[in-house]
Amino acid sequence: MRAHPMAGDSLIAVVLLLTDLLFYVAAVETPEVPMPPWYVVLPLDIAMVAPLVFRRKAPLWSAYLLLLIGIPHGALELGAASAFALMISIYSVLVYVGRKQGLFYLLATFVVSGVQMWIDPPEDMWVLVIIGVFSAALCWTLGEFAGARRAYHEEVEARLHLLETERDQATRIAVGEERGRIARELHDVVAHAVSVMVVQADGASYAVDGNPEMAKRALQTISETGRGALAELRRLLDVLRSDGDDEPRVPQPDASALTDLADRIRQAGVPVTLAIGSDALEGLPAGVSLGVYRIVQESLTNTLKHAGQGAQAEVLVRREKDVIDVRVTDDGAGRAKQLVPAATKTASQAAPPRKLSVPGGNGLIGMRERANVFGGTLEVGPAPGGGWQVHARLPVRLAT
Repeated sequence: MRAHPMAGDSLIAVVLLLTDLLFYVAAVETPEVPMPPWYVVLPLDIAMVAPLVFRRKAPLWSAYLLLLIGIPHGALELGAASAFALMISIYSVLVYVGRKQGLFYLLATFVVSGVQMWIDPPEDMWVLVIIGVFSAALCWTLGEFAGARRAYHEEVEARLHLLETERDQATRIAVGEERGRIARELHDVVAHAVSVMVVQADGASYAVDGNPEMAKRALQTISETGRGALAELRRLLDVLRSDGDDEPRVPQPDASALTDLADRIRQAGVPVTLAIGSDALEGLPAGVSLGVYRIVQESLTNTLKHAGQGAQAEVLVRREKDVIDVRVTDDGAGRAKQLVPAATKTASQAAPPRKLSVPGGNGLIGMRERANVFGGTLEVGPAPGGGWQVHARLPVRLAT
């Protein structure tokens, strides 16, 4: 019954239907009791019990439909199915809808039954009234107990769900705190190892001519410290990786892969002009080179998404002493035209527009973070001639 409620309700309906049919067969065999023909009785009996199948899914519709069909069924005296169905409906409305609707339905049942008795008073009417009142009170009491139990179980389930949610949140907080601690350990390991390696390297450079043996020991210390730091880094980074991350590790791209990136964007439908200074990529640290690639990649991706049909992009990478300058512009209809009002287009041709503070999505946030990591700057906003531009300046030599 609990696992398959409709099956249980269907069984109740079938039992009531068979009871009425047996009553009809017994009444037909008694000539003193006139009964309607079978083709009237059978459809009415089926209609009388059919709504019980849906008393849990649609309790109000089922209950009032039973009350309506019970009028002709009771008037023809076709059996007790109408009385039992109405009692079950009182219980169902109280349990599955609420006390207020249950009270309304109970009053409606009393009114309909009273009108029927007034129109066609049965024998022993007061006995039937007492039995009806007692049956309704019994169904109401059972409904109150069942409703309270149902509300209790729902409250328990809600609290269990809340406890599970709080437990999951506490677990995530604990994991985050632990990863933060590991990140601090990672910082300490890197800082210590690199400091030792720098000091030993400086000592080796001074001792390489006068004391080769000391320089050799310094280089050996650098090698051992680097290997130990690398092993520790691998261990800590494995912990910091996301759970279930089984993707293979691939080499990170650098600024030398900008040509391939521009080709892929061209194949996607945006003409890209790439201009790289002759000495712009020489001697770039790996982190700075990766940062240049990611900034250009995100900028061209935004052009592809937001610039619109027929847009063109230009990428300019040049070297200014110890600063790498990256500028990505497009002439599309993306966010630039949305941010610059139409009334100011003429004025913008005479003077450069003021820089707008654009919050941006995760892509712009990531570009800003990359620029900040290397001590650089990032400017994002409408280009002077229309369109959109991203301008980043990254120091080539990292601050020590």
